Amino acid sequence: MTAPPTPALDGALLLLEILRRIPRQRYTTSVHLHNQLVAAGFDLSLRTMQRHLDALCSRFPIECDTRSKPFGYRWREGVEGLHLPLLTPSEALTMQLARQEIASLLPARTVKTLAPLFATARQTLEDSPTPSAARRWLGKVKRLPESQPLLPPRIAPDVFEVVNEALYEERKLDLAYRNARNQRKRAIVWPLGLVQQGVRLYLVCRFEGYDNERILALPRIQQARALTETFPWPKGFDLERYCAAGHFGLSQGRQVRLSFLIDKAVGQHLVESPLSMDQTVAERDGRLAVTATVEETALLHRWLRGWGEAVSDIEMAPVGEPEEQ
Repeated sequence: MTAPPTPALDGALLLLEILRRIPRQRYTTSVHLHNQLVAAGFDLSLRTMQRHLDALCSRFPIECDTRSKPFGYRWREGVEGLHLPLLTPSEALTMQLARQEIASLLPARTVKTLAPLFATARQTLEDSPTPSAARRWLGKVKRLPESQPLLPPRIAPDVFEVVNEALYEERKLDLAYRNARNQRKRAIVWPLGLVQQGVRLYLVCRFEGYDNERILALPRIQQARALTETFPWPKGFDLERYCAAGHFGLSQGRQVRLSFLIDKAVGQHLVESPLSMDQTVAERDGRLAVTATVEETALLHRWLRGWGEAVSDIEMAPVGEPEEQ
């Protein structure tokens, strides 16, 4: 049976929520924090919010930037912030593996923001009853790329964090960027989605004053500033449908019935990892005859070409149209 809430408990939870929302790498304002908490269901005035921040600054290592109003707040550099529930050994292993995967994909400042969590994971493993076994685990698993690996492009400091926050809060972005022709541009955009393709990150957005979506590569964004003004979510927009429609050069916009022959030695993995739920595989003269209904994409064509002479007799018939006899 859950105990009834009390004013003291409600106040403690509010203070924890304020501490949790204070960033480490940039300043936030009392107005911004107040808006976030009100949206989250907390009932408090802006003046009460400011009093809580004054009290927290006197008891926690939180910086207050008083150079302009409203004042800015952030955790002091090098401070790890709040330590909430400890990680279990399995959670710590997961965090360490995640660090290996995302360190090369995110800006250095973002990785730095996560450093306290990674440090907690590392300490948890070192303090475990079998620290040697835990450390060896990280050397027992590895993910290999299926294509030529590329180094991630550099993203300007703060851009990823600002874009990410504006996307989450559905606020307008003031961007300075270079287009594909290397021309410097400036625009107010509505952030609608982030898409990672390989090691590159793209922002799907709508330019203010227009009614269609466009794509901006994050490495080409030189400056980003989140505005206080929100925007109405475009009716009917869905990121998954947008990607499936071929805007990232992956789709030909149709389903096809694909068939081909592949050498048995290199095609056995398709028996274990099929191309589709309706895939069929049959042996034919020492080779595998594969048939599956798939979406025709640039990736599919590259994948087929990548097998070289091991794949032959490739045929694609649009679904719904009779195959040639």
